[in-house]
Amino acid sequence: MKLIMDRETLLSPLQGVSGVIERRQSMPVLSHVLLKAADNRIQFTGTDVEVEQTITIEYPVDKPGETTLPARKLLDICRFLPERAKVEIAVDGDRAWIKSGKSKFALATLPAREFPNIGVVTSILAVSVEAGRLKTILKDTEFAMAQQDVRYYLNGLLLEVRESRIRVAATDGHRLAVNELEVKTDLQEMHQVIIPRKGVSELSRMLEGTIEPTEIRIGANHIQVKVGDRTLTSKLIDGRFPDYERIMMQKGDKVVVAEREPLRQALARVSIISSEKFRGVRIALESDLLRASSHNAEREEAEEEIEVDYTGEPLEIGFNVTYLQDALSVIQTERVRLEFLDSKSSCLIRPVEGGGGTHVVMPIRL
Repeated sequence: MKLIMDRETLLSPLQGVSGVIERRQSMPVLSHVLLKAADNRIQFTGTDVEVEQTITIEYPVDKPGETTLPARKLLDICRFLPERAKVEIAVDGDRAWIKSGKSKFALATLPAREFPNIGVVTSILAVSVEAGRLKTILKDTEFAMAQQDVRYYLNGLLLEVRESRIRVAATDGHRLAVNELEVKTDLQEMHQVIIPRKGVSELSRMLEGTIEPTEIRIGANHIQVKVGDRTLTSKLIDGRFPDYERIMMQKGDKVVVAEREPLRQALARVSIISSEKFRGVRIALESDLLRASSHNAEREEAEEEIEVDYTGEPLEIGFNVTYLQDALSVIQTERVRLEFLDSKSSCLIRPVEGGGGTHVVMPIRL
């Protein structure tokens, strides 16, 4: 195999697939990127066996073939070469020569046949959405996924396809984030899958800055998303996601309507004094007033008051301030609606003007 490419043309797909490649691997070939060159098309593939990303570019091929190259080393070589440099890759046996100007590198290769292949996803259903809209609902929810929870099904994002919409939901057991978008499908029954954290992260990265149509294909054990010349395939988490709709239906009779940005900033200031371990903040409500306060083991205190629309009975309740801040940061409307039932129940947060996601935050004892 022999390729002569512009540095920038080579660097872009390498950066794209490198995100799925782990630095520490049980199999040497998993630290490599697979290159396939034929018919003036070059395909770059990276995988960790759980998630696979492929990027295909149209480019003249001097000599077709396929091989695997150390991904990080090849990426670093391209990064440090001068802009607009020409790069030649020539494979000879178990080594690949990388030449550019007066620079020359010899990298060890591994046979392409050893590179794992997740395989073709036999789709149970397929749906097309706009990349930007899918990116938005992922951004509104993915932060609520658990990290390394023993309840493995929480370490991912629920993707639910119904007749006329796609809904995504994430929870770590302390908070819940849900959002959806309308789509056209022929699906008669609801279908749910759980995408692992890494698959969600790479999907969000792949959707960044693009407005192209996005094709989602869901199989029995995998999900595959195709955007332009990029294809991401991820294994699915086998488990049952919590009944999030039951949680969302627990509406409170104490309703607060507040300006989102002043509330977010007030919580940010109060959080400075909160305990680093518990991040607790006390919310006190009275007629048209919300008071947020915090303290720590050093007997330091902080208090903020903001005017809100509230006519219910006085209420005091504690929350992890980070969870409130995360929800307010992804909501884009000027005003937000907070619903409370009592001091022991969760808080429901949603935009007032419609659109955007719904967030549920569980209280804590202070």
